[in-house]
Amino acid sequence: MLVTGTDTDVGKTVATAAVAAAAQAAGLRVAVVKPGQTGVADGRPTDIDVVTRLSAPTTTRTLASFPDPLAPLAAARVAALEPLELYAVADAIRAEARDHDLVLIEGAGGLLVPMGLRPSGEPWTVADLAVSLGAPAVVVARAGLGTLNHIALTLEALDRRAVPAGVVLGAWPTEPELVHWANLTDLVPNLVGVVPDGAGGMDPGVFQRSATGWLTPALYGVLDDWRAWAEDVH
Repeated sequence: MLVTGTDTDVGKTVATAAVAAAAQAAGLRVAVVKPGQTGVADGRPTDIDVVTRLSAPTTTRTLASFPDPLAPLAAARVAALEPLELYAVADAIRAEARDHDLVLIEGAGGLLVPMGLRPSGEPWTVADLAVSLGAPAVVVARAGLGTLNHIALTLEALDRRAVPAGVVLGAWPTEPELVHWANLTDLVPNLVGVVPDGAGGMDPGVFQRSATGWLTPALYGVLDDWRAWAEDVH
């Protein structure tokens, strides 16, 4: 399962951790794979560090790390490092799938960010990776103004590639405004989760116990009627 986003900093990593926690609560062996981690030179925790702290999956892997906070292909080029190769990444993920019930693949930035190079020398994206693996996608998005357009564009790109997808709002505000409720209502047909703002700062035990309540059964959670829930809050 690919976890992508409408943009960078929309909550992909915490959403990935939430799905991992919910799946493990359901008894699944979970691997989380980050194909390309960028921006490691600043010494901050990596995305895999965050996922490991919050949900402690069975296995976590970063396939390649690059110093600069750029798209993975650009970061590899700037650092004069070998770029990620599509089929090598796909093979590494398939290897994890043999030993786990669920493999979560966290992308970088949005769906069409250049990740690396094909053997032909052409760039590839996480959308290409999803097609290569036959994997469904989770699109993590902002809750506020402008998100409907970004979500629609991302879902359209996935639909054109025959990749099934659902939407998770990555940081639901503690004091939602009209725009947030309106967006939530419009997204209900595609919505598979809403992660509260600040969830990444929770105690790991609290995070793991709470995660199933943020997700629908499609992502191993317990919420099964977002439409009724959205109507109840109006």
